[in-house]
Amino acid sequence: MAEVDVILKDGNKKKLELKNSIFSLKVNPVVLSEAVRAYLLNQRSGNASTKTRAEVRGGGRKPWRQKGTGRARAGSIRSPLWRGGGVVFGPKPRDYRCELPKKKKRLALKYALSDFYKNKKFIVVEELNIDEYKTKKAVEFLKKIGVDAGEEKILIIDEPLKKEIRLSFRNIPKLEILPVNNLNVYILLWADVLVLTENALKRIEEIWG
Repeated sequence: MAEVDVILKDGNKKKLELKNSIFSLKVNPVVLSEAVRAYLLNQRSGNASTKTRAEVRGGGRKPWRQKGTGRARAGSIRSPLWRGGGVVFGPKPRDYRCELPKKKKRLALKYALSDFYKNKKFIVVEELNIDEYKTKKAVEFLKKIGVDAGEEKILIIDEPLKKEIRLSFRNIPKLEILPVNNLNVYILLWADVLVLTENALKRIEEIWG
């Protein structure tokens, strides 16, 4: 069974067993790729819009007569060939939403957690132990557990996530702090370091175990 060291408040460590059904899976990169693609598509608002020559205001009158001027023929000042004219095949509002089956979504998250446990910096702490709710104290805490704030891409998961804790970590560059319910495959693949509180780890095992 997979094991991890939990860093206690006093700096000592204890062993904790992890569920193999989450942290010891053989990763399928295709499923991860599909989950990331779905996540990114679902972030798109899809509201880019342009006007065709029929929708641009004006341009109903023929700018000059058809023959006899020496100029090229023109039927409207809103032709796509003209400055200020309509757009040909421009974007229109569309729905980019991409739904993954629930089973596949759960499996992708487990794969991402397994990959993190095997190949990246996976840290579990008893709790986010900060004396004062200040960014300086948050940086000191990270240093104490062996994480370079501002250098590595850090993902912190806490449960429940207090507002004061979130604000303390918010100003640190390359750092995201989330509750368990907001955990997703994209953010896990983005991060170099995962810091979990013991409560967050238990909650993850309850939901996805």
